[in-house]
Amino acid sequence: MEVKKKQIAILGSTGSIGTQALEVISEHSDLFEVEVLTANSNWELLIVQAKKFRPNVVVIADQDNYGKVNAALFDLGIKVYAGQDALAEVVEMESIDLLLTALVGYAGLKPTIRAIKAGKNIALANKETLVAAGGLISKLCKEYGTSIYPVDSEHSALFQCLVGEQNNAIEKIYLTASGGPFRGWKKGALSAIKKEQALKHPNWDMGAKITIDSATLMNKGLEVIEAKWLFDLKAEQIEVVVHPQSIIHSAVQFEDGSIKAQLGIPDMKLPIQYALGFPKRLPNTFERFNFIDYPNLTFEKPDLETFRNLQLAYSAMEKGGNMPCILNAANEIAVAAFLKDKIGFLNMSDLIVNCMEKITFVSQPTLADYVATDEATRILANKLL
Repeated sequence: MEVKKKQIAILGSTGSIGTQALEVISEHSDLFEVEVLTANSNWELLIVQAKKFRPNVVVIADQDNYGKVNAALFDLGIKVYAGQDALAEVVEMESIDLLLTALVGYAGLKPTIRAIKAGKNIALANKETLVAAGGLISKLCKEYGTSIYPVDSEHSALFQCLVGEQNNAIEKIYLTASGGPFRGWKKGALSAIKKEQALKHPNWDMGAKITIDSATLMNKGLEVIEAKWLFDLKAEQIEVVVHPQSIIHSAVQFEDGSIKAQLGIPDMKLPIQYALGFPKRLPNTFERFNFIDYPNLTFEKPDLETFRNLQLAYSAMEKGGNMPCILNAANEIAVAAFLKDKIGFLNMSDLIVNCMEKITFVSQPTLADYVATDEATRILANKLL
């Protein structure tokens, strides 16, 4: 009997997660088929991907590049759309079985909400969606009966550890962090850091935004907030542990003191494959972990004084309301400015603090409040630059 292939839509197919997801789909072409591909501005790679995977629809968010994409794909019968609205509309297509949101930043929020309301299950690589509006997303998932399968390596690890444990309460979780390229450095040494240094992550191959966030520990801060919403946790149940080897991807401690951890070689294709294939584990040819190659796994506390962003994320999570949305928007502006040499490495934290202090706090935000908060924070952050 022929198995019906799972129809996958990928938002952000030309980025790091999107391209690796397509590798996974390629290796399991008997199980998966690409239904939708979208890109922000990388129209050349989008065309290459569309010619190879022959999706039903592609979307190029940057409308200026619509003509080139459409001309290249028209004869193949692939429908081409452009603009942010098209991005949000395409996720509602009846033919989609699973949506992988691999967009970077706040841009993932609206399409994710539309997909949830259309009853689509989501493989989530866009942590900012849960950071900015976690309360709203959680509520909508319950209301529309949809599931989120986390793609971040840490949250995938936790998700894997919790399979079969639905009747057992979590005492706490351990989110592991590599510590980034500047682990052990002190403030004085960090003041002169350039983007070229910050973009060299010791263990993971990621896009520029996430790599800078890892260097400042903001990525771990955003993951703390994401974990709160994914696993219904309180701040005191989430502990960050620096683990430079990035072999233990995260761990769950249960009420009896037992700890379950997920281990493996650092490779984003594994969590991507797990999310796409869930609940099945699919065979692959990825590199295998060997205990003998790693005789020493080490752990240490994060330096919250030097790397303030992690503490700022905890503070935003504890305050609740729209505060994580402010944190996220300010950080996106700060990172973009750092990548253009407009702000120093340590000054990114100062900018975020400034915005958290000055933007109006809303304790019970609606979607309109989140949108207004994001916009106001970006305007203020750009002024402060």
